[in-house]
Amino acid sequence: MAAFKHPQILIASNLTDGEVVFLGPLGWERDHRRARVAQNAEEAAALEALGKRDISANRVVDVYLADVEIGKDGAPTPLHYRERMRVRGPSVRLDLGKQAAASGGAP
Repeated sequence: MAAFKHPQILIASNLTDGEVVFLGPLGWERDHRRARVAQNAEEAAALEALGKRDISANRVVDVYLADVEIGKDGAPTPLHYRERMRVRGPSVRLDLGKQAAASGGAP
């Protein structure tokens, strides 16, 4: 197992609508700020196990851990560009996904 350097969250794609989701305390969340945060390798392995379970149940695909930093408000923010873009939503259609919901448009 690789050395654990940063807190991590589990990211996936929802099979119903393709939306990026984050594993939270009660299930998959669309808001990364509500994601469960692994603080060590054991917690990260537990998150991955839950993700694999939900892959088998055909709830999500493309499950992986992403390094995050914890902000002053306690919310995790991805460290890498790819995940920062996934948090925002589709970059080619600002009228869809998270950007639209944030601006009062379609969910």
